[in-house]
Amino acid sequence: MQKLVQGIHHFQTQIFSSHKELFERLNQDQAPETLFITCSDSRINPNLITQTDPGELFILRNVGNLVPPYSSMGGMTAGVEFAVASLQVKDIIVCGHSNCGAMKSLMEPGTLAELPATKAWLAHARKTEQIMWESYGHLHGNELLHATVEENVLVQVEHLRSHPAVAKALASGMLRLHAWVYKIETGEVFAFDQARGQYTSITGTDGLTPLAEEHRATDLSI
Repeated sequence: MQKLVQGIHHFQTQIFSSHKELFERLNQDQAPETLFITCSDSRINPNLITQTDPGELFILRNVGNLVPPYSSMGGMTAGVEFAVASLQVKDIIVCGHSNCGAMKSLMEPGTLAELPATKAWLAHARKTEQIMWESYGHLHGNELLHATVEENVLVQVEHLRSHPAVAKALASGMLRLHAWVYKIETGEVFAFDQARGQYTSITGTDGLTPLAEEHRATDLSI
């Protein structure tokens, strides 16, 4: 806690004062152009990774970067609805990450014996689990985990399409969906390239090329 208190002091005395106009403007309203959905994992910092300022990203985080289908009401559903219908974001990014504990537990359900709430939450990744057992039985260990992370992001993007606000914005051409994976150990970010059917490095490319069609299970690699 002392470190947090010291950090607040540094923010107030050094950072806030040099960005006073920005924060005064943000106090009036927010107009983020991107909804960034990612994992609660402490190693993930969306603003650091994308080098964005306060007010530029509307961020939703949870265990496993899951997006429940619209039929499952809750905080994530409300957040998506608000970002799309009220804030009118132009892009939604679902960003998974390497070595995700949630995806590891999904494929090793025995680890959830004493985590009933987590087990129930991961039901929103049941389609991911199904895809992995049906199409990736040849993988094991880290390779299986990494493929699970990649597939799960695509599954959650498809869940987004079930949300009325998202469907309406997509139909009108006002919204784009994106699937990203962040590699913690290298700092690289990969986006799913629908034309190639695999994730490719964002570096040197247009990292906001949207997903156009419904995802089909494929053998992914980056």
